[in-house]
Amino acid sequence: MQHGSGVVVTGMACLCAAGDSPAAVLDSLHGGRRELVAASVLDSRALPYPFFGLDEKYFPGGRKHSAQDTLTLARDVCHRALAEAGLPQQLLHEAGVVLGTTAGSATHFLEAYAASRENAAGQTTAAQDPAEAAHSACLAPGADRDDYFSANLALEMDVEAHGPRLTVTDACTSGADAIGLAMDLITTGQCQCVLCGGADALSLVPHTGFARLMIYSDQPCRPFDRDRKGLNLGEGAAALVLESAQHAHSRNAKVLGQVLGYGNASDAHHFTAPHPEGRGLATAIRSALQQAGLAAADMAFVNAHGTSTRENDKVEGRLLRTMLPNVPVWASKGGTGHTLGAAGALEAVLTLAALRCGTVPASLGFSAVDPEIGFAPTQSSLTVSLPFALSTSLGFGGGNAALVMGRAME
Repeated sequence: MQHGSGVVVTGMACLCAAGDSPAAVLDSLHGGRRELVAASVLDSRALPYPFFGLDEKYFPGGRKHSAQDTLTLARDVCHRALAEAGLPQQLLHEAGVVLGTTAGSATHFLEAYAASRENAAGQTTAAQDPAEAAHSACLAPGADRDDYFSANLALEMDVEAHGPRLTVTDACTSGADAIGLAMDLITTGQCQCVLCGGADALSLVPHTGFARLMIYSDQPCRPFDRDRKGLNLGEGAAALVLESAQHAHSRNAKVLGQVLGYGNASDAHHFTAPHPEGRGLATAIRSALQQAGLAAADMAFVNAHGTSTRENDKVEGRLLRTMLPNVPVWASKGGTGHTLGAAGALEAVLTLAALRCGTVPASLGFSAVDPEIGFAPTQSSLTVSLPFALSTSLGFGGGNAALVMGRAME
């Protein structure tokens, strides 16, 4: 029986605190390693909540504390994914690029706000163009305007891909949605090949924001655990090269796996909280499984969003227990942190990597079942034989996304 969309993966790469390749990350998670760093590396004003930060070696010349840091990470993984795919220059020239992120002008929000309060920026005069005034209001004094160009535009110029170019900023589902949109570009015949993924370097803005929402833990996070206190943010990037199966076959490319189904739905319930019954996530999962031509019982495991916050884990956990009974749940953020716009792409890459090697790591940080959720995620390395798995993502604003990934078929 044929399953899925005919979209295959021919290159992939990732970078996060747990490692700089899919194999390295899985090895780190299997080994139970958790690399949290003090937030003071971001800014001396940072609140005392640790995060899963990258070594400074991944920021050549040091952190810029701007959107440039996110672009640096994106370039790293995109070039490595393209190298693995081995696309000839002519085919690369025609490829699309879809990148998810939550960075952008928010990086400078604190400086822009402070400057506007001091009457140093954001002032509109009769002679000033309104669009220019709006743009200036987002700029900190001395900030480089190049920081505000679309990450994909700069990336496109760097890799010389001139197909459709999209930047997805859909909160924490951005990385997953970027993969889903790339898949749609291929299945609708608009592209034969798309470079996609997500990237986010951490800045003071989201770090402070999540702390002020009182969902940030000052201890290592514990997804789905009874005593979880909140999330730990992280930073990183992941990229995949997607091609139509026919296109990949015609150039004798090595196929690493498949993107079989994608679903997206908004529950429009609350700005930061999921719907208590997980309605949007349920719709997204059903859509992804339907497109893949698969059932819940066909899934080897679910790589859950699993942020370690009280509400997300309760809602998502209950829904997964109901919709995918007896399917193991893996909470990978216990070892990577919540990488925001990169999370959905990072977890899709790790899901495929786990399928390919046939083992799923333990969910780091978990020790006790929460009776409000009623199940335990993976507590030790798990051997899997089924070739399909689901990755879920939730985001502020009620966004929900689901991806069905599959091993390459012989």
